[in-house]
Amino acid sequence: MAVDVNSTTITYDDAKELAVHDDSSVRAALARRADVAPEVLYFLAEDADPEVRRAVAENASAPGLSNILLARDDDTGVRTELATKIAASAPGLDAEEADKANRATYEALEMLARDQLKLVRGVLSEALKDVPGAPVDIIKTLANDLEIDVAGPVLQHSPVLQDDDLLEIISTTQVEGALNAVARRENLRENVSDAIVASDNDGAIADLLGNNSAQIREETLDQLIDKAEGVTLWHKPLVARRQLPEGAAQRMAHYLADNLLAELGQRTDLDEETLTEVRAAVSQRIDGGGAPAPEPTSGQDFLHGELPMDMVMRLYNARKLDARVVEKALMASDYNFVFASILVRAGVGPEVGRRIFLEKHPKAIMGLCWKAGLSAEMGVQVQKRMGRMAPSEILEAGKGGEYPLSDHDLAWQVEFLPIWRPWAAGTEVAPWLGLSTKSCAATNRP
Repeated sequence: MAVDVNSTTITYDDAKELAVHDDSSVRAALARRADVAPEVLYFLAEDADPEVRRAVAENASAPGLSNILLARDDDTGVRTELATKIAASAPGLDAEEADKANRATYEALEMLARDQLKLVRGVLSEALKDVPGAPVDIIKTLANDLEIDVAGPVLQHSPVLQDDDLLEIISTTQVEGALNAVARRENLRENVSDAIVASDNDGAIADLLGNNSAQIREETLDQLIDKAEGVTLWHKPLVARRQLPEGAAQRMAHYLADNLLAELGQRTDLDEETLTEVRAAVSQRIDGGGAPAPEPTSGQDFLHGELPMDMVMRLYNARKLDARVVEKALMASDYNFVFASILVRAGVGPEVGRRIFLEKHPKAIMGLCWKAGLSAEMGVQVQKRMGRMAPSEILEAGKGGEYPLSDHDLAWQVEFLPIWRPWAAGTEVAPWLGLSTKSCAATNRP
């Protein structure tokens, strides 16, 4: 009579028989059982079928030595399943004090933390990020990973990391986004906040200001408020920050955009005297005490107003004008900053950029974002928010988040479209590209 792998109980001899069954689905079902002898599960950890090995990787009853075996497995799915499983047993694991079985599990954990694939390390980081008793050395290894997708979760969430660990990472990391992750940690202490501010990373400081649980010294916050006039990325988080220093609202009123001024005036923690001064500062700025507010231009003021090119170039030259900074400014509706950033990152002149947006050409806007090194999803948002495109005209990203056009076509949109329109209308082409109407016609592009 054939042995049923799904029976309520199973004998040792039955398990040995099923472990060499011709049907791999039977062997996988056996590998999932919690009542199978450890040596049988270890045998199945070397099965030729990866589905069987994945079943062993998921099985909490599998012996520690099988974890080491599976941590070296060629199949990515086996290693990711193993990472998820042994992360649950990580609290309290200590390589020095653990018994033989737990030492093997710890060794497997170390191997996964240094896995060649980012995906495997990322799964482990996500699984361990909230675990209070996770092994310190494993968490530090993940926190110092060169990929932000791996380092980010533990840097932002892990309770295992102490202030000294965070300060060392802040002073040494070269990973883009690492400081941002630290800045978003809950209940950040003043000394860590000071280190983030001292890093002079505008994006990380913006995240710090937006983190209301982070402790920031009043004198440090005062300095940031004064400096923020030239860093528009900080404006929105400053307006939303709780417990602003005395006099901060009045000082900010002289440089905030109108939408943020309205938000500042709605704060419930400002006394009437402060609100009166804020309103007075706004009136003075608009009525002649400062630069007048630009006239509305159908939601595309950035095409007609003065651009913060000096500030953007300063960030760019300091290697701080990354895509994350541009995205935050886009979400904050700081379109002047975003437009200037796109131009600088793409190496495109203002007139070319303005023509692309005025034409409301979705492919050209996507080409400009591509040339600026932004994601296709951001390109879609730029079309919606800054291009003011109708929903039916928006060029969407591909299913995997990729650009819907080839690199060649995207480059063409930026290089040739701005001069094609005026040529077609019989006017002079843009002289800065060094192309004549004859060379435009030769391209034979629609």
